Amino acid sequence: MCYRCEQNDKQTGNAGLCISKRSFLKLSVASAAGLGMVRAGIAGAGKNKPVETKRALPPKPENVLTPDQALERLMEGNQRYVSGKSEPLDFHDIQSALNTGQNPYATILGCSDSRVSPEHCFDEAHGDLFVARGAGNYLTNDNVATLEYSIVELNTPLIMVLGHENCGAVKAALDAVDHHKDFPGHIQLMASAIAPAVRAVDDKSSSRLANVTKMNVMMTVERLRTKSPILDFYHDYKRIRIVGGIYHLDTGKVELIA
Repeated sequence: MCYRCEQNDKQTGNAGLCISKRSFLKLSVASAAGLGMVRAGIAGAGKNKPVETKRALPPKPENVLTPDQALERLMEGNQRYVSGKSEPLDFHDIQSALNTGQNPYATILGCSDSRVSPEHCFDEAHGDLFVARGAGNYLTNDNVATLEYSIVELNTPLIMVLGHENCGAVKAALDAVDHHKDFPGHIQLMASAIAPAVRAVDDKSSSRLANVTKMNVMMTVERLRTKSPILDFYHDYKRIRIVGGIYHLDTGKVELIA
């Protein structure tokens, strides 16, 4: 385990989550080499003629994008949504493609708030977005694994951490830190997880909730870039982008903040 991972584990209690970037790189190279050997074996089959294999097209070929293209498409969809020009969805147009698998072009870590639906606010159809949701859009082992899966297995080039205005989970964290309020059951764990963002904002103005919400998103983005060696590796080599956004309830606009 790398030094940084040990420090993260001590701070978060997520023991065993990380492997070193060097180990991951070795694993990636070994996998690529193994795949090359398999392909070489197939190509060398037969006496005089190699066996050619065709790589199947992804279920939604138009979703094969670079990280920058993915972000551009995401924000263009939000602009359509804001301006009331969302494109109508006909499930039957994509039904056959979805039966063969999935090929999302962006992964969203968002809040569970019923007022914020990523597919709607980015004007996308089934199979376009890979979405993980939890109140307060903070990191857990489960959603880190979900994001890693989207990158390694689905080749998604973009991750967006999507917070929103007037977030109830952030309000709970504010009450826990500022007023020492206790919450029943596991709600206290949620408030405690977001508490570092509260403490990082030295602001007692009327904008405190908005500023803490933004800080929570920015801290989550930074942790995603460094917490998991898998995401760290892909991000360092510009295979993916990890960005943050805030959804404005009054307009529907998503503001990029990190």
